[in-house]
Amino acid sequence: MPSAVAPPRAPIDPLSIGAVAVAIAAVASSAPLIAFAAAPALAIAFWRNFLALVVLGPIALYRRRAELRALTTGAGRRTAGYCVLAGLALAVHFAAWMPSVQLTSVAAATALVVTQPVWQGLIALGQGRRLSMLAWLGIGLAVAGAIWAVGADFGVSGRAVAGDLLAIAGGMAAAVYTALGERVRSTISTVGYTTVCYGVCAAALLVVCLAGGVRLGGYDPGTWLAVLGLVVGAQLLGHTMFNYALRRISATTISVLFLLEAPGAALLAWAWLGQVPRAAALPGLLLLLAGVAVVLHGEARTAARRPGAGRTPLPAPPEAGTPPAGRGPGRP
Repeated sequence: MPSAVAPPRAPIDPLSIGAVAVAIAAVASSAPLIAFAAAPALAIAFWRNFLALVVLGPIALYRRRAELRALTTGAGRRTAGYCVLAGLALAVHFAAWMPSVQLTSVAAATALVVTQPVWQGLIALGQGRRLSMLAWLGIGLAVAGAIWAVGADFGVSGRAVAGDLLAIAGGMAAAVYTALGERVRSTISTVGYTTVCYGVCAAALLVVCLAGGVRLGGYDPGTWLAVLGLVVGAQLLGHTMFNYALRRISATTISVLFLLEAPGAALLAWAWLGQVPRAAALPGLLLLLAGVAVVLHGEARTAARRPGAGRTPLPAPPEAGTPPAGRGPGRP
């Protein structure tokens, strides 16, 4: 976990807001697709990262070769180290949360993994950043609303308890992954970062699958389509767009926005799997949305009080094209 304060971010722009909106819609498809797929959870986690790497790898080698090469020398090694740690944290998140859905109820697993903003806030404190009371209030409202909305059904069996603990561990790992991404996204492009991160994650999950004898093939066509849906949706359009937005939006705010996955998944399950949302969940959804609004309002107030607020900002690091003069090779 990085202990240094994350570098300053560029002002939030419409493109970052749009990226977050796409990401929320994409990650909401994750739980229904995992529930539909007839494959081990760890295998699904491996394939979604490996196939995403297959898509992003050639792009990174073609457009970001100098940037990737710079990660092996000088100051770039520090950035590379954060990328590797982020990939390992992502692997822990997938390895914990996805099996938890099969051990406890989907409702309980979802409710516990969305405690991520709490861990994100504690990480921010560890980095020396104090969150406002408004931010903590919003986090509390959003987490409470998400738990209410999914109608957490905590089991009492040993199997269910193990699933509950894995879901909590998944939320913690997701917070570490997001914090590490925030730390490096000002010095490396989205494609470069996600290529390294997904590659490390896929490699770690492959080792776990091989060591545990997890079956990696022989699935029916419907399961492979679900895996491809996870790659295109939750992985490439979901995690990648959130990583893009970390250039301008704090990790704490991103983690709160991730809570919107819960109602989105519920709507998709209703339309696709016929799982009608409970009327009792509606107040929870409203509470979640209120919490998100409070956090975003607090973020805007904090940004307005920063030194230099209102001045013309320096341009953010570009995501494509030739690196600006005066910067090292491969810098975004």
